[in-house]
Amino acid sequence: MTFWQLVLHLFNFVLPALVMAVFMPLAGRWVMGPRHPRLARRILWHALAGVAVLAVGLVLQGHDGTMATYAALVLVAAALEWALQKGWA
Repeated sequence: MTFWQLVLHLFNFVLPALVMAVFMPLAGRWVMGPRHPRLARRILWHALAGVAVLAVGLVLQGHDGTMATYAALVLVAAALEWALQKGWA
């Protein structure tokens, strides 16, 4: 495997988390209205949490791309956006 192929593999591994990191704060702003944390900070939190979920899914499942991992990614992203938006208040 060349270095470029390694970079592409890693990028494709984290791509679902990065896409969710961009769209979840925008969806949260649309659903719950603009609130406290800045958009860039929320994107960063979502990216970190999403990559962590994908890494845990890779370790537990033995390979990436399982539907259980993607379902966990969606649930963690939604719960994190609710927490960042202080949805309980």
